[in-house]
Formats: sequence, structure tokens, C-alpha cells
Amino acid sequence: MYKRILIPVDGSPLSKKAIREGVKIAKLSGAKVTGFFSPPEYEVLIYGEYVPPDLMTRDEYDERAGRQADKILAGVIKEAEAAGVAVDTIVAASRMPWEAIVETARKKRCDLIVMASHGRKGLAGVLLGSETTKVLTHTKVPVLVVR
Repeated sequence: MYKRILIPVDGSPLSKKAIREGVKIAKLSGAKVTGFFSPPEYEVLIYGEYVPPDLMTRDEYDERAGRQADKILAGVIKEAEAAGVAVDTIVAASRMPWEAIVETARKKRCDLIVMASHGRKGLAGVLLGSETTKVLTHTKVPVLVVR
């Protein structure tokens, strides 16, 4: 049925639920799981000649983002290994995570994306948007939304 399942995660309790569901489907179909995390790209906000005193260097940022990615993706690895499912992980920094998710699914030839939706409604949904909605809109790969 499925051969490769992409599971984008953000470390939230909902994404942990998506991990469990994605791994269950992978086990039932004999698929491989790819855990995916997208930290924000490194950005320096400097206003005129003012440089913030707590400015983080690119190396410091990369180290911190790497530790965060390892911690978040460890949940995918742990769940997949416990179920006997083959697993790999990808970290792709992006200003727009939905684009990185869609591109990764295409490159890895995923035939299913399993991801959580926080279900923001009203003004929060309009202002913040939804990575899940954007993935649904821009990918041809089936998406299972976990809530």
C-alpha cells in the first residue's frame, strides 16, 4: 500500500500523536518512515546601526537548532524503532515550513504525509495560517491530518 511516509513534526503533543499514527500505518503497510523537522532559517534583525546585545552567531544558532531538531526527531526514531519500522530523518531550515515539507515529500517520493493540525480558528487561523492547510493545498501526495 504505502512505501514511504513523511511525518513532519514540531515537538507539540499533537505532532506526537501524528508520529504514533504514521508509524502504525507504516507498520501495517511495510513502509519506511521519514521524520521531518523544519527550524526557522537564521535571521539577523538589525535596526539601522543598532545591533542587539544578545545577537546569536550563525554557528550558535545552527548548534541550538541542531539540538532542538535532534530532540524533536528522537520521538520519531524511538516510536519507529519500537515498532520495527525503518526510519530516517531530515532537517530542512525554512522560513516557510510547508514548502520544505512539500519539497521533501517530492524528493523522497513519499506516497503519504501524516501530520498534525493545531486547528486554529478565527483570527488566529487567518493571521498565523496553517502549515497543514498549505501542505494540503500545494502537494499531490495524500495527506492524513491528525487532530
